[in-house]
Amino acid sequence: MIEVSGLTKSYDDFQALKGVSFKVNRGEIIGFLGPNGAGKTTTMKILTCYMPQTSGTVNVDGKDVNQDALAIRSRMGYLPESTPLYTDMLVYDYLHHVATVRGVTKDKIRERIKAACEMCGILDRVGQEIGTLSKGYKQRVGLAQALIHDPDILILDEPTSGLDPNQIVEIRNLIKRLGENRTIILSTHNLPEVMATCTRILIIHQGRIVADGTAAQLEEQEAENERLRVLLRGVDADVARLELGTLPGVRRAEVMPSVETGVTVIELEAPRGAELRSATFKKVVEKGWELLELARLQLDLEGLFRKLTREV
Repeated sequence: MIEVSGLTKSYDDFQALKGVSFKVNRGEIIGFLGPNGAGKTTTMKILTCYMPQTSGTVNVDGKDVNQDALAIRSRMGYLPESTPLYTDMLVYDYLHHVATVRGVTKDKIRERIKAACEMCGILDRVGQEIGTLSKGYKQRVGLAQALIHDPDILILDEPTSGLDPNQIVEIRNLIKRLGENRTIILSTHNLPEVMATCTRILIIHQGRIVADGTAAQLEEQEAENERLRVLLRGVDADVARLELGTLPGVRRAEVMPSVETGVTVIELEAPRGAELRSATFKKVVEKGWELLELARLQLDLEGLFRKLTREV
């Protein structure tokens, strides 16, 4: 349904996107994941025809974003990170305005406002001034405007940013319901958001796609690696990192935050089969260090995200 190939975007000397390529199939809920500044919002703006790319192509059902922008926009609903609301308008009046701009015919506007408000759970707020709504309800109004013309593709940029935990759960559930009959790209840097909502994950870092797959597939790709957490007492962190980093097969030795004063936490990574635990224990004994814990870690999505966005 959506095909992105070799996408680049430059701002003077800064290259925000560096050859981004991916496909989105009909009916998928894609989590577009990455740290701040990775290129998520830039990609979203290009997909929704709000910004031209420097090079590369974007096609939606065979239509090019540069040549058929109006046709593509008519099929997309877009919720930017900063929800575009007129806070002095009533919810109904605002959605009526958006429906008109989106080309909804006059005889269908009331029907579409009702449908969008029902989907977003704001039917009882249509007569309320937007500025008096809570953050969560404002976000629902933002979703309603993205749905007002009944698009089959939704592009959501940080839809739960600034919401409290209860509001986040409500918006997540709403997105899952909307995804039952729509294609959704959800741009975020929030890992729980992706795990709770999305069927597939794209991870972008420094303008490049560094991972693509389901959570299970991405974690399985890392199963060939062995990771250990080593807790030591009374040992200088840099000394421990350097010593353990010289063990055979070690690809990474990193000092991690410690919640206990005087305790050093080191994470090690090596190819599976490198006998990392045995070698680490022997090194600790050789150095006469006090060992508090030596534990094998399973690389979950959070660990994979940190690994990919640190090393690339």
